[in-house]
Amino acid sequence: MLDQLRVIVQRVNAAKNLQSALNIIVRRVREALNTQVCSVYLYDTDINSHVLMASEGLKAQAVGHVSLEIGEGLVGLVAKHAEPINLQDASTHPSYHYIEETGEEVFHAFLGVPIIHHRSVLGVLVVQHEERRAFDEGEEAFLITLSAQLAGVIAHAEATGAIQGLSPSGHKVSDTVFPGISGSSGVSIGRIVVVFPPADLSQIPERQTKDIEKEIEFFNNCLNAVQEDMRELNAQIADQIAEEERQLFDVYVSMLDDDALGNEVVERIKMGSWAQGALAYVANEHIRNFEMMSDNYLRERAVDIRDLCSRVLFYLQQKEPITTEYSEDTILVSEELTPVMLAEVPKNKLNGLISVKGSGNSHVAILARTMGIPTVMGAVDLPLNKLDGKQVIVDGYKGEVIGNPSDIVLTRYRNTIKEQDELIAGLEDLKDVPCVSADDHRVHLWVNTGLMSDVTKSLDQGAEGIGLFRTEVPFLLSERFPSEQEQTEIYREQLEAFAPKLVTMRTLDIGGDKDLSYFPIDEENPFLGWRGIRVTLDHPEIFMAQVRAMLRASIGLENLQIMLPMISNVNEVNSALQLIKRAYRELLQEHLNVKFPPIGVMIELPAAVYQTRALARLVDFISVGSNDLTQYLLAVDRNNPRVANLYSAFHPAVLNALYHVVSEAQQEEKPVSICGEMAGDPGAAVLLMAMGFDTLSMNSAALLKVKSVIRSVSLEAAQDLLDQVMQMEDAQMIRSAVDLTLYNAGVDRLLRSSRTN
Repeated sequence: MLDQLRVIVQRVNAAKNLQSALNIIVRRVREALNTQVCSVYLYDTDINSHVLMASEGLKAQAVGHVSLEIGEGLVGLVAKHAEPINLQDASTHPSYHYIEETGEEVFHAFLGVPIIHHRSVLGVLVVQHEERRAFDEGEEAFLITLSAQLAGVIAHAEATGAIQGLSPSGHKVSDTVFPGISGSSGVSIGRIVVVFPPADLSQIPERQTKDIEKEIEFFNNCLNAVQEDMRELNAQIADQIAEEERQLFDVYVSMLDDDALGNEVVERIKMGSWAQGALAYVANEHIRNFEMMSDNYLRERAVDIRDLCSRVLFYLQQKEPITTEYSEDTILVSEELTPVMLAEVPKNKLNGLISVKGSGNSHVAILARTMGIPTVMGAVDLPLNKLDGKQVIVDGYKGEVIGNPSDIVLTRYRNTIKEQDELIAGLEDLKDVPCVSADDHRVHLWVNTGLMSDVTKSLDQGAEGIGLFRTEVPFLLSERFPSEQEQTEIYREQLEAFAPKLVTMRTLDIGGDKDLSYFPIDEENPFLGWRGIRVTLDHPEIFMAQVRAMLRASIGLENLQIMLPMISNVNEVNSALQLIKRAYRELLQEHLNVKFPPIGVMIELPAAVYQTRALARLVDFISVGSNDLTQYLLAVDRNNPRVANLYSAFHPAVLNALYHVVSEAQQEEKPVSICGEMAGDPGAAVLLMAMGFDTLSMNSAALLKVKSVIRSVSLEAAQDLLDQVMQMEDAQMIRSAVDLTLYNAGVDRLLRSSRTN
């Protein structure tokens, strides 16, 4: 059955739309199990019922017309309990519901399995037979395995229809919700602009051309260029391969002729499509068709089609690069957003961000929070190529994208935007007042930054220092390692802007999800691999150049602190300290008036948590990186949307680890700060203050919100809350207790302003 399973999944993956996919499922499953009926019911939120969407064996006129309300019949029972039902005689079951239109009264055996995607039941896959018998274990296992594999395909197909305003059963719908993960809080409304990588046929969005004749001429020129390339390649290898193998190039050239692929693309352009979109559509259709073929040789031809069309796409993009037009209310969308994509949009036009990949703690989400842009990450069901130009609502509070918004919903969200603007404006008066609790306990609020453009905004928000300057940002934006002099100039600019306030510079932290294009790190498990201090200690020339640049940049300012990332043992700290001291001596020998700065370590690994005291004896300060610490404690990749719901800084294990670090650092009389995103959550900040953190470092957009909450809560109340939550065993219970405290303190308006899961 494994071969049959593979073939069905392959065929369904190649289907062009939802109905085609469902028809393939019912036909192929019926054949594979040699049963008389196979049907698919899908849940339609618009009518709150399970609709018979496809069937082989039931009456054809029932398809699309028969529906069962929630919990109704055996299908409703399968969906309600999200588990299979296998019956010898369905009609004797108390939940059996007879529907005359289906003609199913002659079928006794019944097996229904739920189709589940991201914990939601999309529908039910059913097989039936006249004979009174239970389907055997093998048949049941086959159907369960198949439904699990097909759930994602069905969800994507449903989403493709939903973004165009259609429910699975064809009803016109509005306010379609696409779930994701909150990347940056806030709400925005705007028009989608899809950005995509070059020469990738799968991500080209559908767009209209303004000049059909010009578009056809441009496409034909690019097509001819690829054909000429094929001929030249053929000539170059004429004496290297046999004649019959050379003929393959002639086949490639002919495939692009006017009466083959080329003509199909032109016909689609004539329908109004731009050349890239027309090519991608035709190419993907042919690729799907070839991949569905049972003959291995023919199936492999899908690779040839993809290669040829990618070559044409490359020419289309190179000969006439597309200048992206950004609307005044741009919602930027991509398979995987990058900081460079954000930087290309004029700031006054960027309303919101949506990324199919990534989570609320990926670096582009952190950047979005710094910029104060509502963002949804991990929206895995969004049909990218159907989105361009569509109006959507980005709800960064809930982590949702709303397509086809109705006037009622638009009005509600416009009011929310007005409220959030008024809230931010109301916090402006707090910029110049100290961050003290209601009973005068002082907490220092610093910022995390990586770009010079963040500095002015941070100072405007009343930042008292920089708790984390991400020195890897200039490395990421460069095409080579920045020289010592280049780094000196970058660091000097930051230090001068904040002087005399302290600036904590983290040494180069690459690896994991931060790769340099000119220094690739290819590992199967990069988060447990070569990253942070491990890289720079293995390359002391990189480390020394960076430390020398930091020390040179601080001359005359003396507001530098150096912080070491990804520390797992005392030997790493000792090795790093030796190199820093060597750099310091070298600069003194060069007659530069440098001062030796305070050195600190980041507590990001569970190993470091339980060596806090030993590490504190070696350095001047301790700083917790809560993002990575949470990730490593919970074994949750913070960039993976599938497990993002498990990532919670309010997990009891995380809170216990943080409390332990503070206690150990205090015993060595060393200051302790926290520079993860948790510090920017108003509720979490109350707990961190109660634990004894001296400094909270966050993105600048969160500063005034956190200050407002801390000034509204007494240290005594915060410590009572901490005592309460440290006895709890569930992150949701802890979050609720914190929210209740904020509500009682009268700052419930800030409850929705920031979330740390």
